Amino acid sequence: MTLLKKLIKYTLATLLLTALIIGTGLLWLRYEFQRVEHDSLGLSDWDQVTVRTINNTHTEQTPCKQQYSHNKAWFGDLHVHTAASYDATSFGVTTTVDDAYSFARGTSLPLRRRGDTPDSEAPVLRISSPLDFMAVTDHAEALGETRLCYNADNPAYESLVCGLYRGDVRLPVGDQLQSLVRLASFAVFGQDRSTRICGADGSLCRDEAITVWRENQRSTENWQDYSTNCEFTALHAYEYTLADEASNLHRNVIFKSSTVPQAALSAKDAPTPEQLWQWLDKTCIAGNDRCDALAIPHNSNWSSGRMWFPYSNRDLPLQEQQKLAALRARLEPLAEVLQVKGDSECRNGIDSVIGAPDEFCNFEKLRPASESIPDCGEDFSSGGMMLKGCVSRYSYVRYALTAGLSEEGKLGINPFKFGIIASTDTHIGAPAPEREKNYLGSHGNDMVLEDRLLSTIKVPGDIATGSPVRYNPGGIAGIYANENSRSALFEAMRRRETFGTSGPRITPRFFAGWNLDTSLCQSSDYLAQAYENGVPMGADLPPSPAGAEQSPVFVASANRDPRDDGNLLQRIQIVKGWIDDEGHTQQAVYDVTGLNKGDATVDPLTCQVSGQGFAQLCASWQDPDFDPAMSAVYYARVLENPSCRWSHYDCLTLPQDQRPPSCSDPELPWQIQERAWTSPIWYQPPAS
Repeated sequence: MTLLKKLIKYTLATLLLTALIIGTGLLWLRYEFQRVEHDSLGLSDWDQVTVRTINNTHTEQTPCKQQYSHNKAWFGDLHVHTAASYDATSFGVTTTVDDAYSFARGTSLPLRRRGDTPDSEAPVLRISSPLDFMAVTDHAEALGETRLCYNADNPAYESLVCGLYRGDVRLPVGDQLQSLVRLASFAVFGQDRSTRICGADGSLCRDEAITVWRENQRSTENWQDYSTNCEFTALHAYEYTLADEASNLHRNVIFKSSTVPQAALSAKDAPTPEQLWQWLDKTCIAGNDRCDALAIPHNSNWSSGRMWFPYSNRDLPLQEQQKLAALRARLEPLAEVLQVKGDSECRNGIDSVIGAPDEFCNFEKLRPASESIPDCGEDFSSGGMMLKGCVSRYSYVRYALTAGLSEEGKLGINPFKFGIIASTDTHIGAPAPEREKNYLGSHGNDMVLEDRLLSTIKVPGDIATGSPVRYNPGGIAGIYANENSRSALFEAMRRRETFGTSGPRITPRFFAGWNLDTSLCQSSDYLAQAYENGVPMGADLPPSPAGAEQSPVFVASANRDPRDDGNLLQRIQIVKGWIDDEGHTQQAVYDVTGLNKGDATVDPLTCQVSGQGFAQLCASWQDPDFDPAMSAVYYARVLENPSCRWSHYDCLTLPQDQRPPSCSDPELPWQIQERAWTSPIWYQPPAS
């Protein structure tokens, strides 16, 4: 009996001790992951942020020596992350803002990562040809946290969150997932801040973020060519990174000049895009006559239908819908159609889109093109960043442009009247590096071939789902301007005379007019006539002549990528979107010039391209289904001949018996057709 009592007593003591240890551990974890509850700075306080130039030495750009009366195509990247971004450093990236600008100008970039041994040989990236302009767009979110966690003199350095983020504290998972644990250690806070890093009121992180943002400005100013040579334009910028229920609502904020707010408003302080636009409008645009800004949404394919959900579908008074629509129309004149995380132009299989399937919509999809996904209809969903949920036409550029026509009819304002660009979203500080062949990925983990070819990676906590092999090298932004200066490029973006490509330096043109000559392509002064008698991409057609029943004349042209390894062009298409009398979204795709599919081929064993193609294409076209009483939006799409996808190049370097499953996945295309998209031209019927 005595022994039994002792055993019971010992067991109870053990259980109590275990409970105490567990309880203490839980309290410690709660302390380590505590979130800021009472932020010292409200959104209204952001209106008091100083707007000025960080460096008063250069504030005015002298006119460039080279002027182009009919505008020249300038190529660049408006979406570049460096080690200042938390989701770059978590993968070991060390590239600085200066490194990124230097790379854009042609300097090679060794991809050194934190944790590399002294004798490890870093892969070296080289840009295929220097860029004309660039913006570093590090995430405003966690700018301060990232820096504080690497400052050994800061109390935050010893926190569990910082230890996890640096990789000093490792969870019992495989090496491949360690960097994802690092990413998750910050991402788990969502739009909140950590008190262990940022202090009880969050001010430590905001103050440090201001320091990092100012360093970014100084570097950007140092790389800006203020001379009359105008060889390179460096634009001040950052990324506003909002996610709502695992749905992407990210924007890149681009400034016109060196006069910018001296703090970067993040989604942690402004939890809706409308608040971002209102702040930019009040603090920068209206608050300082030398400050101007625009925002560029990206990865709408991850947005679960939220990116371009119509204002007329929202439970708001009509006047408020109109106010927000007008604000968006002014602040967001562009959209990013392609980047490393996939294509956002269009998707087949959306039931609420009427029209024949578009075979070229299957380009660079994160969710396989064959996947049958329910249509969200007039609702939005969640989980887009985890490749979950229904599919919405409001997640894609083409159908958003069409929805804008409907919004204009309901609100009198088109909030989705945007031009098109593309960019990379590189997270290694390497904008537009080598293309499909020799692609080394866009994140720190991608440098190992086997890691690039992985079919699926799940981020711990189910925060996101990645499919590295379905990512791509990203795109390029094209801008038509009379010179390569900040002011000229910014004004061209505002008027939407822009285009995007999937990487090649294709130069597309797109005009429309009621009096354009149908033989304009044969004219020696093609551009002069096109600008004089028509409107370029990004513009509205002027009112039609009285009684006009025929379609306006559209003229689309393109030049191939002139570089040595540039592919030939296959065709130019014109894509049309409209809303029919029943309110349905309609689409049509017209081949206007070029060859049929099959006239050029690519060898799957060698990636050798053969067959017919074009160095130049040009055609005039009139819409055979034109209805003068129906609003419509048109843009041109230029397709190259087929070529090998980057993943196929990688697979070919491996022996057959060592290739991962993705190399034989029938759902993963082994060949692609690189392309360019122009900004649209809009037609509105005469007012009744």
